Amino acid sequence: MAHLHPKGHTCCPETATSHPHDPIPVEPKNIHRIEPPSIATEQSPNSSASSLHYASSSNPESPLTPATEPQVDDLLEELKDEGVVAIGPAPVRERRSSQQVSSDPKSIKTILGEARANIRLIDKICCGKGCCKLEALELDPESKDHLPVVLPDNDAFQSLQLKLGALSLDSKLTKTLDLPDQNIFLLPLSDTSTPFRSTVRQHPPRFVTPHPPYEVFSAKLHHARELTKPGAEKRTYHFDLDVTEYPEESGTVDFVVGGAIGVCAPNSDEIVEELFDLLGVLNFARDKPVTLKTNGGRWPTIWGDEMPRKLTTTRRELLTWCSDLQSYPPTKPLFRLLAEYASAPNEKKILLYLSSAQGQSAFCDLRAGPHLTITQILHAFPSARPPLSHLISILSTLMPRFYSLSQDPLISCRKDGSQCRRIIEMAVTVHETSNWRGGPRKGVGSGFMERTAHKVLAATEQGIDPSTLDLRVPMFRGLMANPLAREFCMDGPMMLVGSGVGIAPFRGFVHRRLMSQNRTNKVWVVQGIRDSLLDEIYSGDWGVEENRIKTIVQSRGGKHEYVQDAVRHQADLVWFLLNALDGRIFVCGSAKGMGEGVERAILDVIIDKGNLNGDEAAAFLEGKKKEGVYIAETW
Repeated sequence: MAHLHPKGHTCCPETATSHPHDPIPVEPKNIHRIEPPSIATEQSPNSSASSLHYASSSNPESPLTPATEPQVDDLLEELKDEGVVAIGPAPVRERRSSQQVSSDPKSIKTILGEARANIRLIDKICCGKGCCKLEALELDPESKDHLPVVLPDNDAFQSLQLKLGALSLDSKLTKTLDLPDQNIFLLPLSDTSTPFRSTVRQHPPRFVTPHPPYEVFSAKLHHARELTKPGAEKRTYHFDLDVTEYPEESGTVDFVVGGAIGVCAPNSDEIVEELFDLLGVLNFARDKPVTLKTNGGRWPTIWGDEMPRKLTTTRRELLTWCSDLQSYPPTKPLFRLLAEYASAPNEKKILLYLSSAQGQSAFCDLRAGPHLTITQILHAFPSARPPLSHLISILSTLMPRFYSLSQDPLISCRKDGSQCRRIIEMAVTVHETSNWRGGPRKGVGSGFMERTAHKVLAATEQGIDPSTLDLRVPMFRGLMANPLAREFCMDGPMMLVGSGVGIAPFRGFVHRRLMSQNRTNKVWVVQGIRDSLLDEIYSGDWGVEENRIKTIVQSRGGKHEYVQDAVRHQADLVWFLLNALDGRIFVCGSAKGMGEGVERAILDVIIDKGNLNGDEAAAFLEGKKKEGVYIAETW
């Protein structure tokens, strides 16, 4: 007896490639095969066959790089396409499908309750300090003046769109956060006899290191080019990095197809100088060597041991390479610290309000609203000038950004005279939002890579060889045992589904399959883009006749479809791959929208083809995930 279709199920269409009521997994007809290249490719001298069998995470000789904390850029991007509860009286700003559901503490508590499970809609960007536990704003009974708070008159404060209600200088605030401890100190050098040389303009200090055995390597930029066309909504660039001199590490660790490298990107010079100016740091002190003393923790390393440290550095090095100035939403400790050092009474009261029980609604609304940076907040409260050492004590560590390799590193090299230089390739899409001044604000990593690419493009236009510029990208060999790299195999049919820059690592998989002498290679690529005339990356650069293996799905051009629609249209193929020996379905791209949509489409295929209900289909797919048949690498 047929199962009833579960709620939310979308039936797969009846097409030549989709027979939703046929449960027998059959290899589709008109199979496209990848033929080995007739021209031999040159293998990099530093590569070895061991790259193909990079050990899994259980191998002690193949250390995993810990996942970084999600950046606010990514979290806010995720929330754009889902309904977000706006907490507090402030109007929702730049968030689609949002609605204000309350305007007072009592109704907030009614909706959210006391349990953490009930605030899952804001959990990803919540400070985790009980922001849902609001208390009503009351006047201090001992005060007779009830002086209103005069709002700071500047564009930065107005951009916050704070709704302070009946807040006055006499308002009674409770459960105000204690002043955060200062655990970082900048002291005069005890020994000035040893000369100090800073590499702040090109490379991070030596103490900024990932965990062993990784070190930050200064990779020479061999070349860069823009992959997208003018007018594309998001710009994507391709980079060739020379890693010929990359040091050997423990075990058989090597760059592998499908792996990802970590890029240690600096904060831009503009934001560092702006922060110095806002804090009143004198020009001569910005590059003056100092002794950095910490009471404990990992900072200023990335994943070093938690321990006290005493290092020689400069203030510019710390702000450029060690502290994140723009990726994370503001925290209560930050507002409490600014309140401590604010000289204007009205600014001090507002900052204390944001770090109190009465200001929970406004605080949550700030974190869930448009992106805020530390410099914007300091512009909004100009009288707040905390000491730099105390400020960086509460700022987050500037973490590496990870980018997938977009080619097979086993065979990539460039001839430099008689020497073959080892080159790895990657693609980077620029993340860009509006700042409070109305201009663009770029992500830390993508902004750095775009600035570097522009130097290459400018040199090329002037007829200058970019390799003579000695441009560098600080990087390290990072995630080489991630699921995509670990589960990739040379044989067996596979479907590669990606959108945007998520398609980049699949180009490497196709390159690797081209090396195989097995002429039954079967690969299907589904590439999701907005408009093929503007956004398609690596067109004509797959090393194979692309129309034989690749399907382009356009969300804003053509039929206005998404990759999940193509998955349902290929129900027969999907069902075959899920049940085939060594079958693989790899998905790479944004988790929200594409990632969730593809998984939902695959569940629809399982429900229709397998005649299963929703729970049975979910259990079936979960089993395929554990077997490595279905892998989704999303962010």
